[in-house]
Amino acid sequence: MMMAMTADGLIAKHERHLPTEWTSPADKKLFQKISKKAGAVIMGDKTFFTFPAPLPGRLNVVFTLEKNPAPRPGVLWVSGEPKKVLDRLAKMGFKQVILGGGATINSLFLDAGLVAEIYLTIEPKIFGRGLSLFARPRDCSLSLISSRKLSKSTLFLKYRVLPEKKSYAQAKKTDQKS
Repeated sequence: MMMAMTADGLIAKHERHLPTEWTSPADKKLFQKISKKAGAVIMGDKTFFTFPAPLPGRLNVVFTLEKNPAPRPGVLWVSGEPKKVLDRLAKMGFKQVILGGGATINSLFLDAGLVAEIYLTIEPKIFGRGLSLFARPRDCSLSLISSRKLSKSTLFLKYRVLPEKKSYAQAKKTDQKS
């Protein structure tokens, strides 16, 4: 998962707020480099439609609830379970994909245990209110892999998502079923 966020943890002021309106040139350059290397970017249709055109040089994998979206070059319209979408992309030859948001799609993939790493660019902005990184509260532990400054004021953090530990009650319930 790769996202830019403000110092107060928001990814946009509202659903139509373009990342290009507030993220730094350093973030844009890094996103382009990493996502082109992966070859595919997964996003929701709300995020996709904030862009003036599909992201060039990579497959735009767009989750939509629309029954028959119009075909567009460079766009793969998808729906359903995140795992099945990843399996489909693997069959197409993709070994890595970038999860590019938004909050609902981020939550779907994290809840399904399909996010291995989270790349966050922290921009020197505060929105006060807006869209969070995830659509619903989530308790998840991370391990810092690396951190570096992208520019004088922009920070890039790379985290590994740690496996969930079962609570004592969950473990006991699982043991009783065995």
